[in-house]
Amino acid sequence: METVLENALPVGKPKWLRVKLPIGQKYTELRGLVDKYNLNTICTSGSCPNMGECWGEGTATFMILGNICTRSCGFCGVKTGRPETVDWDEPEKVARSIKIMNIKHAVITSVDRDDLKDGGSIIWIETVKAIRRMNPNTTLETLIPDFQGIERNIDRIVEANPEVVSHNVETVRRLTREVRIQAKYDRSLEVLKYLKAKGINRTKSGIMLGLGETEEEVFQTMKDLHEANVDIITIGQYLQPSKKHLPVKEFITPEQFAKYEKFGLELGFRHVESGPLVRSSYKAQKHIL
Repeated sequence: METVLENALPVGKPKWLRVKLPIGQKYTELRGLVDKYNLNTICTSGSCPNMGECWGEGTATFMILGNICTRSCGFCGVKTGRPETVDWDEPEKVARSIKIMNIKHAVITSVDRDDLKDGGSIIWIETVKAIRRMNPNTTLETLIPDFQGIERNIDRIVEANPEVVSHNVETVRRLTREVRIQAKYDRSLEVLKYLKAKGINRTKSGIMLGLGETEEEVFQTMKDLHEANVDIITIGQYLQPSKKHLPVKEFITPEQFAKYEKFGLELGFRHVESGPLVRSSYKAQKHIL
């Protein structure tokens, strides 16, 4: 799932993590529409640092299947607990929001719904269908959970055939049990391999840094993702959502992020977005090219 971590930075945060206030006519217009129609985007609810830039490009991210997750990952600011009943009108609501905002490229993500037999995959495919019906010129990225590796649920995403399908490994192998708890590193790799094998043209994944990983572990994770035939990778700084979440162990320098970008491009990824403020949907509209 897309994780936008907000305002709980430790005192003395480095200067490269200071965010400029979003500006521009396009941002102002979209902000007005979001407020007027009470539209729900991850961009606003998560106070994404790239909101102004992405909205200026006509890109926005929407979360489906409610705002309560069945998993309790140590890095994530989304609430954990018993989710609400599925809203079967949600696909139409999301599609309508995209139309009102005149979004050129939409990223759809969701909480994990391990409480549902289909993992929420039916709502996923209905959402894609509704968006395509109401917004035929809008391109799509689906940032999906692992669906517990159940192929029939992943197949629904394949059937919908969005331009990009993304699933984040989030961290290096060694830290996965601590950071993601119910998730499995190898299962995520298998999901990504399966998507590509089933014909998805562009697959994508992302990792966060600053949780105690080593440079060599990051390099190995990038190699693992490349071997899983992933096309696009995003690498950003982990920021602690609250005192209850995992602490930041290190602030990674822009120079180190640039080193990872160079390594990724040399490996053969189509796109590598690597920087302190990079999030899963950063520059997402460029990843369909």
